[in-house]
Amino acid sequence: MYRILIVDDIDDNVVLLQTLLETEGYTVETAAGGWAALRQIKAHCPDLILLDVMMPDMSGYEVIERVRNKLEFTVPIVLVTAYSDISQAEGMAMGANYLIRKPINSDELLDCVEKLCAQAHNL
Repeated sequence: MYRILIVDDIDDNVVLLQTLLETEGYTVETAAGGWAALRQIKAHCPDLILLDVMMPDMSGYEVIERVRNKLEFTVPIVLVTAYSDISQAEGMAMGANYLIRKPINSDELLDCVEKLCAQAHNL
């Protein structure tokens, strides 16, 4: 099954996403911030990244920039945010593949994860 990296500094958000994805059979790893996520991605790039926008050490936007431009990984990235002032198009222009708003709609999240993982592996 696919390996998903959840990057969020709020434990409750991580537990919610992790439980939902593991119930569906995904392997889940977690990182509490941008720097930890980058270390994990370098060591073993996941099949998909669920990335919070606002974190104390590095924003989700900065993580995307480093993954895309410095590490040159094409791994699908889904921005997860409570902010209403960012549009889907703006998120994609920054290098994300999709944007999901909090509170999470579990059906939307699972659909998105399934499609992006399949696309990444050309299934």
